[in-house]
Amino acid sequence: MEESALVLDGVSKSFASENGSWLVRWREGGREHTRRIVAVNDVSFAVKRHEIFGIVGPNGSGKSTLVRLVATLLIPDKGSITVFGHDVQREEMEVKRLINRVSVDAAFFKKLSPMENLLYAARLYGMDAKYARERVVEILERFGVKRARIFQPLEQMSRGMQQKVAIARAFLTAPILLLLDEPTTGLDPRSKKGVQEFIRELRESHDATILLTTHDMQEADLLCDRIAIIDNGRIRAIDTPEGLRRLVPRGDGEPSLEDVFMELTGRSLEEGEQ
Repeated sequence: MEESALVLDGVSKSFASENGSWLVRWREGGREHTRRIVAVNDVSFAVKRHEIFGIVGPNGSGKSTLVRLVATLLIPDKGSITVFGHDVQREEMEVKRLINRVSVDAAFFKKLSPMENLLYAARLYGMDAKYARERVVEILERFGVKRARIFQPLEQMSRGMQQKVAIARAFLTAPILLLLDEPTTGLDPRSKKGVQEFIRELRESHDATILLTTHDMQEADLLCDRIAIIDNGRIRAIDTPEGLRRLVPRGDGEPSLEDVFMELTGRSLEEGEQ
């Protein structure tokens, strides 16, 4: 049986309150509304090695919480998570050596250059400085970052270019499980396309398994081998993009993943954002 890169078994996570739920507030129609939700509710799935596995759903559906649980940043209330057979709680350091994470709000020392930021990250992982410097130039030039820009302050770079640096930082440590949490959110179309192309290249050129979260159904359709649709902390379906489309009655045209979401939840993705 092919080794699974990532396995979640009955994972749940809630946040502090008197009943173990997370209080969410929002305003609509001039009134404040509240509801209590569990961030992740009895989630189970396995990701195959070398797979691009997508988790799609609206903001607040539990995507980022799942990524933080896998990344050892949060501890599950229930269930277990293993990365290449290593338990994220009992073998935290072993797991951290195998993974890296890119979030929508990647943290940098903005006054420093991409080279300085990435060398700092390399030092944290115990990489040889000379080798790391060579790899930084190689990776960033491959991403379309001109050599001169590699040594200029990061604050002078566009949001899209900074996100490429964030992905380069993750790639520098050669993770075999890469966690991409909304990596293209807020990017201009050209930068978004560049990041998406790199995600595909990364899987083909490196022995990497990729877990990608997004609320962009088109992006998931374009990149992912299989997709899990999540809503209110629960997995509603897992399948290939084509397999998910078969869940929707065929009309005149090809159903979209947005149509699948509506079929499974009874509401649109925009309603799920509230």
